[in-house]
Amino acid sequence: MTPHGRTVIDRIWDAHVVTELGGERTLLHIDRILLHERTGPALLAGLAAAGREPAHPELVFGMMDHTVDTRPTRSEDPRAPSGSVFIDSFRQRTAAAGIRVFDLGDPRQGIVHVVSPEQGIVLPGSTVVCPDSHTCTLGGIGALAWGIGSTEGEHAVATQTLVRPWPRRMQVRFDGRLSAGVSAKDLVLALIARFGVNGGQGCAIEFAGEAVQAMPVEARLTLCNMAVEFGAWTGLVAPDDTTIEWIAGRPFAPGGTLWDRAVAHWRSLVSDPDADWCEMLSLDAGALAPQVTWGTNPGQTVAIDQPVPDPAAAPDGQRRAAMERALAYMDLRPGTPLAGTPIEAAFIGSCTNSRLPDLREAAAVLRGRRVAEGVRAIVVPGSTAVRAAAEAEGLDHVFTAAGFEWRKSGCSLCFFSGADDFGGARRVISTTNRNFEGRQGPGVRTHLASPATVAASAVAGRIADVRHTPRS
Repeated sequence: MTPHGRTVIDRIWDAHVVTELGGERTLLHIDRILLHERTGPALLAGLAAAGREPAHPELVFGMMDHTVDTRPTRSEDPRAPSGSVFIDSFRQRTAAAGIRVFDLGDPRQGIVHVVSPEQGIVLPGSTVVCPDSHTCTLGGIGALAWGIGSTEGEHAVATQTLVRPWPRRMQVRFDGRLSAGVSAKDLVLALIARFGVNGGQGCAIEFAGEAVQAMPVEARLTLCNMAVEFGAWTGLVAPDDTTIEWIAGRPFAPGGTLWDRAVAHWRSLVSDPDADWCEMLSLDAGALAPQVTWGTNPGQTVAIDQPVPDPAAAPDGQRRAAMERALAYMDLRPGTPLAGTPIEAAFIGSCTNSRLPDLREAAAVLRGRRVAEGVRAIVVPGSTAVRAAAEAEGLDHVFTAAGFEWRKSGCSLCFFSGADDFGGARRVISTTNRNFEGRQGPGVRTHLASPATVAASAVAGRIADVRHTPRS
């Protein structure tokens, strides 16, 4: 218990305590467990080998996303030799355990962190775990969600509980309103650049402030998605009217009197004005320009109108060495403009930026334009439902007319699994969440940016400032 006011994190945590174990360790009830085919088979095999079964299989959901083929002619035998092995094994293991799966061909199939909120599987105030580091995405609807390992996953599936240490609680406030051409992706990249990749180390973060309150739910999901890149345990946005309106009517959301009770509970999930935060940070959202990474971690970011930084200005030798290595890998020179750097490929997708508003944002830049010669451009909707909704609006025609490949849903080139690649392209601008060395393929140099910036850059053939690209 906190000695002063309570945070939204305290309120969700306290509602899920099964028992206190001492040493600030708590056994928590877990409301939903999400699995995918990349790690799910081994997790369920371990459970079976131990002679255990799911405690509540109806609270466990399986998704096909990480290794699936996203090409229009989707095959069940992706080019990655292990792809079909993962898919087949996951089908067998989930069937034996009585766990439902949104399989290939299911209209609900897609990336786990996109599908679970859009289907109403994850709800405000719920506790959610998944063997994937970006499970914190789901904090965008006010859930306390975090990534776990396979051993924790076995425990969670077998008992519907997990042991967690009491987290440090941080509030990050984004004051002011975002300017034209600036999005949630730019906001979180600027945060990580300002305070570092360990700025939120181990914390449960509430994102708050005027800029966050003005965001649609999809943007909040983007913001929370990259909390882990800030070093945080998880991040969330307290549920409000925007959240409640977004969830209403979704397939797995409560209905009738249960809906009324749920809404009453969700409205109580707020932080008190005198809440006892371990740390508070703030950023002026209104002063931000579009952001683009220049290095090999999300903290190595600058505003698009700023030059590539000089390692000589680093505050210590360790950071100077890290900057020098990143510049060498990225083949960039200090002091040169980042805008105008030629690219060979552009990617729009991933659990960070593949929802319908993301596709609309990119399409608004692309409408009536063509991708530059020599640039390979790919867009992968985050779910089959997002793809269908985009096609109903004609967004697929905008992308294909511009020269983008219009794919089926899946994780695709968020990371290099061998099932997909950029061909000979080596410099890529991408809406994904990690720009580590080799993350999108051997030797690929990845620049992270928003969907609008990626679209503008694809048209220009170089990293471009979307504020100078007219939108239709």
